[in-house]
Amino acid sequence: MAQLRITNPAPPNLPLGTNEYSRQYQDQFSNVLRLYFNQLFNALAGLLGTEGGKYLQNTYGAFSSSQSQTTTANTATLMTLDTTDFSNGVSISSSKITVTSPGIYNLQFSAQVQNLDNAPQDLFIWLKQNGTDIAGSTGIVGLPARKNPGDPFHDIKGWNYYLSMAANDYVQIYWSTTSANVSIQFYAASGTPTKPSTQSVVATLSFVSALQ
Repeated sequence: MAQLRITNPAPPNLPLGTNEYSRQYQDQFSNVLRLYFNQLFNALAGLLGTEGGKYLQNTYGAFSSSQSQTTTANTATLMTLDTTDFSNGVSISSSKITVTSPGIYNLQFSAQVQNLDNAPQDLFIWLKQNGTDIAGSTGIVGLPARKNPGDPFHDIKGWNYYLSMAANDYVQIYWSTTSANVSIQFYAASGTPTKPSTQSVVATLSFVSALQ
């Protein structure tokens, strides 16, 4: 099925005027304008109507990681992203989420965390934009101790931020923990009942508005 798009009407090519009144010229002139205004009306109706949002070609990206991620205690560590699920004007390279168009963006992410330690531990998650920490972005997560030696504590943590980004800006997700026994885990598909695999990190970046 062909993708539906709103057509941007081209400026009309108006016929050259005559030295004297001509009914044929007037009809031709009116028809050109009528066609242009009909195209303009249809474009605006498609955009602003009840289903107009499906035609908007906003930039977005959806990314994830198929790798388990570990770190040493109290060390700033980049959350890695190695899979592009969807992309339109937003891309990843070395786990940098980069935009091509300026604007306000909504970053949403989640991490599948586990704690193998005998004691409760803390996990910290924060953002960097263009390599600089974003003030106020740190989230602190408390993780209970493991249930038993063969059954670690599991949880999924996530939230979202609005970011003001210029063209070619990038954002990264960082984390640290109070114990090397805390990790961000990829889980393979499992049975009883059959369940699909679990990505260790999922992140999306969606365009919200042009910069003011």
